[in-house]
Amino acid sequence: MSVAEDIVDGRSCGTCSLCCILPEIDVFDKPANSVCRHCQPGRGCLAYDERPATCRDFFCHWMTDADMNEAWEPARCHMMVYTQGPQITVLVDPAHPHIWKTEPYASQLQQWAAESAPSGGYLIVYVGDEVTVVGAKAG
Repeated sequence: MSVAEDIVDGRSCGTCSLCCILPEIDVFDKPANSVCRHCQPGRGCLAYDERPATCRDFFCHWMTDADMNEAWEPARCHMMVYTQGPQITVLVDPAHPHIWKTEPYASQLQQWAAESAPSGGYLIVYVGDEVTVVGAKAG
Protein backbone atom coordinates (compact mmCIF):
# COMPACT_ATOMS: atom_id res chain seq x y z
CA MET A 1 0.00 0.00 0.00
CA SER A 2 1.14 3.51 -0.64
CA VAL A 3 -0.11 7.08 -0.95
CA ALA A 4 -1.03 9.11 -4.00
CA GLU A 5 2.17 11.18 -3.74
CA ASP A 6 4.13 7.99 -4.46
CA ILE A 7 2.59 7.39 -7.89
CA VAL A 8 5.24 7.13 -10.61
CA ASP A 9 5.05 10.04 -13.05
CA GLY A 10 3.05 9.13 -16.12
CA ARG A 11 1.32 6.11 -14.60
CA SER A 12 -2.39 5.76 -14.09
CA CYS A 13 -4.89 2.97 -13.60
CA GLY A 14 -6.20 3.53 -17.11
CA THR A 15 -8.75 0.83 -17.87
CA CYS A 16 -7.36 -1.57 -15.25
CA SER A 17 -9.85 -2.61 -12.57
CA LEU A 18 -7.97 -5.58 -11.08
CA CYS A 19 -7.82 -4.01 -7.61
CA CYS A 20 -11.64 -3.94 -7.69
CA ILE A 21 -11.84 -7.57 -8.79
CA LEU A 22 -8.99 -9.74 -7.47
CA PRO A 23 -8.66 -8.95 -3.74
CA GLU A 24 -11.15 -9.62 -1.00
CA ILE A 25 -12.51 -6.26 0.24
CA ASP A 26 -13.94 -6.70 3.73
CA VAL A 27 -15.58 -3.28 3.96
CA PHE A 28 -17.83 -4.24 1.02
CA ASP A 29 -18.16 -7.94 1.96
CA LYS A 30 -16.62 -8.58 -1.45
CA PRO A 31 -15.02 -11.98 -1.93
CA ALA A 32 -11.81 -12.40 -3.89
CA ASN A 33 -12.07 -12.77 -7.66
CA SER A 34 -15.45 -11.10 -7.98
CA VAL A 35 -16.25 -7.64 -9.28
CA CYS A 36 -16.95 -5.07 -6.57
CA ARG A 37 -20.52 -3.82 -6.77
CA HIS A 38 -19.16 -0.27 -7.23
CA CYS A 39 -16.89 -1.18 -10.14
CA GLN A 40 -17.51 -0.85 -13.84
CA PRO A 41 -14.63 -2.94 -15.23
CA GLY A 42 -12.59 -0.93 -17.68
CA ARG A 43 -14.25 2.32 -16.61
CA GLY A 44 -13.67 2.71 -12.88
CA CYS A 45 -15.43 3.10 -9.58
CA LEU A 46 -19.00 4.36 -9.41
CA ALA A 47 -18.42 5.44 -5.79
CA TYR A 48 -14.98 6.98 -6.44
CA ASP A 49 -15.56 10.24 -4.53
CA GLU A 50 -17.07 8.40 -1.53
CA ARG A 51 -14.86 5.29 -1.60
CA PRO A 52 -13.56 4.10 1.78
CA ALA A 53 -9.97 4.53 2.95
CA THR A 54 -9.30 0.87 2.11
CA CYS A 55 -9.74 1.76 -1.55
CA ARG A 56 -8.60 5.38 -1.43
CA ASP A 57 -5.21 4.49 0.09
CA PHE A 58 -4.42 1.46 -2.07
CA PHE A 59 -2.04 1.55 -5.01
CA CYS A 60 -0.47 -1.55 -6.53
CA HIS A 61 3.30 -1.68 -6.93
CA TRP A 62 3.15 -0.97 -10.64
CA MET A 63 1.69 2.42 -9.79
CA THR A 64 4.32 3.24 -7.15
CA ASP A 65 7.50 1.36 -8.12
CA ALA A 66 9.43 2.96 -10.97
CA ASP A 67 11.57 -0.19 -11.25
CA MET A 68 8.58 -2.20 -12.47
CA ASN A 69 8.63 -2.00 -16.26
CA GLU A 70 5.68 -1.93 -18.64
CA ALA A 71 5.45 -5.73 -18.65
CA TRP A 72 4.12 -5.46 -15.07
CA GLU A 73 1.24 -3.13 -15.90
CA PRO A 74 -1.64 -5.09 -14.32
CA ALA A 75 -3.94 -4.85 -17.33
CA ARG A 76 -1.12 -6.32 -19.44
CA CYS A 77 0.29 -8.99 -17.10
CA HIS A 78 -3.06 -10.00 -15.54
CA MET A 79 -1.52 -9.75 -12.05
CA MET A 80 -1.54 -7.26 -9.24
CA VAL A 81 1.45 -6.96 -6.88
CA TYR A 82 1.43 -5.26 -3.48
CA THR A 83 3.03 -5.57 -0.05
CA GLN A 84 1.53 -6.29 3.36
CA GLY A 85 4.21 -6.07 6.03
CA PRO A 86 6.87 -8.68 5.13
CA GLN A 87 4.60 -10.34 2.57
CA ILE A 88 4.79 -9.57 -1.14
CA THR A 89 1.40 -10.54 -2.50
CA VAL A 90 0.73 -11.40 -6.12
CA LEU A 91 -2.91 -11.79 -7.12
CA VAL A 92 -3.30 -13.48 -10.50
CA ASP A 93 -6.38 -13.14 -12.65
CA PRO A 94 -7.91 -16.66 -12.62
CA ALA A 95 -8.62 -16.28 -16.35
CA HIS A 96 -4.80 -16.33 -16.82
CA PRO A 97 -3.75 -18.84 -14.14
CA HIS A 98 -0.29 -19.70 -15.49
CA ILE A 99 0.92 -16.23 -16.50
CA TRP A 100 3.05 -15.89 -13.34
CA LYS A 101 5.00 -19.02 -14.33
CA THR A 102 6.08 -17.51 -17.66
CA GLU A 103 8.84 -15.04 -18.43
CA PRO A 104 9.60 -12.31 -17.66
CA TYR A 105 7.45 -12.84 -14.56
CA ALA A 106 8.71 -16.13 -13.10
CA SER A 107 12.35 -15.07 -12.75
CA GLN A 108 11.39 -11.65 -11.35
CA LEU A 109 9.12 -13.24 -8.73
CA GLN A 110 11.95 -15.59 -7.73
CA GLN A 111 14.30 -12.60 -7.44
CA TRP A 112 11.87 -10.63 -5.27
CA ALA A 113 11.36 -13.66 -3.04
CA ALA A 114 15.12 -14.14 -2.65
CA GLU A 115 15.69 -10.44 -1.93
CA SER A 116 12.98 -10.33 0.75
CA ALA A 117 13.96 -13.57 2.53
CA PRO A 118 17.00 -12.29 4.51
CA SER A 119 14.81 -9.76 6.32
CA GLY A 120 12.02 -12.30 6.99
CA GLY A 121 9.99 -11.45 3.91
CA TYR A 122 8.29 -13.85 1.56
CA LEU A 123 6.30 -13.84 -1.66
CA ILE A 124 2.90 -15.49 -2.08
CA VAL A 125 1.01 -15.99 -5.33
CA TYR A 126 -2.76 -16.40 -5.25
CA VAL A 127 -4.58 -17.86 -8.26
CA GLY A 128 -8.19 -18.42 -7.28
CA ASP A 129 -8.07 -20.85 -4.34
CA GLU A 130 -4.51 -21.96 -5.15
CA VAL A 131 -1.76 -20.46 -2.95
CA THR A 132 1.94 -20.78 -3.73
CA VAL A 133 4.86 -19.52 -1.66
CA VAL A 134 7.55 -18.59 -4.18
CA GLY A 135 11.11 -19.53 -3.35
CA ALA A 136 10.07 -21.85 -0.50
CA LYS A 137 12.29 -24.88 -0.17
CA ALA A 138 10.89 -28.24 0.86
CA GLY A 139 11.97 -28.99 4.43
